[in-house]
Amino acid sequence: MSNLLKAFINIVDNYTITIENVTDGNNRVNNMGEGLESYISNAFTNNFHETDLKRKKENFRNTFSYKGTKSRIPDLILKNSDAIEVKKTEVLGDLQLNSSHPKAKLYSTQNIADECRNCEDELWNEKDIIYAMGHIPKQSKQLKSLWFVYGTCYAGKKEVYIDVETEIKSSLVQNKILNIDITGKELGKVRAIDSLDITYLRIRGMWVIKHPSKLFADLYKQRDEAFSMIAIIPIDKYNNFSASDRVMIESRDEIVITDENISNPNNSAREMEVKLLLFTV
Repeated sequence: MSNLLKAFINIVDNYTITIENVTDGNNRVNNMGEGLESYISNAFTNNFHETDLKRKKENFRNTFSYKGTKSRIPDLILKNSDAIEVKKTEVLGDLQLNSSHPKAKLYSTQNIADECRNCEDELWNEKDIIYAMGHIPKQSKQLKSLWFVYGTCYAGKKEVYIDVETEIKSSLVQNKILNIDITGKELGKVRAIDSLDITYLRIRGMWVIKHPSKLFADLYKQRDEAFSMIAIIPIDKYNNFSASDRVMIESRDEIVITDENISNPNNSAREMEVKLLLFTV
């Protein structure tokens, strides 16, 4: 079964491979994101050098139970294991999550596709989620840096974000001046704007989160390396990987592994123990 440790090693062995230049559409950032998602899936399937298309598809199906769409989280789910959300940036700035708030874990009760909810042979309630964040500078197909961060190291409990959305929706509804409906993922719709009642205003949230290179700058300060890859894994998650996988990655001299403490996303006055994996060129 594939996991983050295996994918990390596969990328170390193939870091010189550039992000595939996806040419569909005219949105370059989205296209690079599609290329990054393919790169990430190749890392988990070890498909970097697979040329047989049939075998490549078989490897993909044997590794993943779900491949998502652009509009809904997650992008990928490892069979009976973690979910993966891929994000790309051209600069090391804040990450736009759009209408989906940061997630410490992925829950089957969240607003996800039915295909995602039913992707495993057995019903699941929650999954750990890995944020895979690639920096691909403008005018370049070269992956400059890649961060893998587990959601529990990065985001608070779901109630933290849901409570904010609920409060905003409640405040909008209580405004008697506007005719506001609350629908789906949106914060609201303002109706009855014009005389013909044919126009409405959609009120949508845009969640933005600080890039891990800023949040975890005390653990690793981004430099001008040709390529850098960082993974932040909760200590209990790391220890639950198989002994053989841990021995495999800990035996690689080019990968630096350290025990670190980070601020707990639910209480910054408390610490949580993590493993930091670092590879730089």
